[in-house]
Amino acid sequence: MLELEHGFRVVDCHAYLDHDEMAVTTYGRDTGPDQLERECHQAGIVRAAVSPSPHPETTGYLRANNAVARLSVDRPFLAFARLNGPLDATGGAIATMRNMRATRENYHTRPGDIEQYAYDDRFHGFVLDPAVDGLPDEEVRDELAAVDLPVIVYCRESFSPRAAEGELIGEGFPVVLAGFGGYPMDRTRMAESLDLLDAYDRLYLDTWAVRSRELLERGLLEYPDRILFGSGTPQVHPNVAIMEILTLDVSEDAMNKVFNKNPTRLIPGFAPQ
Repeated sequence: MLELEHGFRVVDCHAYLDHDEMAVTTYGRDTGPDQLERECHQAGIVRAAVSPSPHPETTGYLRANNAVARLSVDRPFLAFARLNGPLDATGGAIATMRNMRATRENYHTRPGDIEQYAYDDRFHGFVLDPAVDGLPDEEVRDELAAVDLPVIVYCRESFSPRAAEGELIGEGFPVVLAGFGGYPMDRTRMAESLDLLDAYDRLYLDTWAVRSRELLERGLLEYPDRILFGSGTPQVHPNVAIMEILTLDVSEDAMNKVFNKNPTRLIPGFAPQ
């Protein structure tokens, strides 16, 4: 694809970096760090936050996170560590019973892992998909508050933005709800997330997979300092994700905020070197 020409400095807070057999089998695309770097360059993305894709539950993410950190060295990537936990995030009586007896297994994220991830700026934040990977326990969440790095959180049908409000938002660390807290065309959850911005100063939304022009424009107009650009590359080509923003009916200043100013303010590693 031809290089995308625009006049903005763009950083991407939502990208994946996998280069192993599991990723090829799962996603059908062997996208290594060199190809990802080329695609970001073609789109005009100067830096991207990268994290592992979902792994089987009992595998854990320690090795995958360390691989992402290693592959990010000398590349325009910021490593984000993916987390998991023993708690059932789906809610309801059954989940409550399970959580009463839940114990942390050796493949679950531990408080010491959070401290180690944050040490020496190897990782610039965290990624959590509670419906897929479970919720971390209270000790891990206390450590997240202590290191105070942003946590990108996925909301799915079984873990809504309101569920995130009860478990993660307002717990002492900044939260970024991926894809406005929803999924393509899931307007209800996305609208819920926008409403939550009024109540929480350290809550942000990224633009991954938001296909509604109306919701994107509303977010950028009503909450100009709380929306961050996220492409979801390589699942979505970064050119496509950027064009979805460039074609909105918003000011150049609003685009500059979503592409650069907002994510750089939240994640200092995005600042020009």
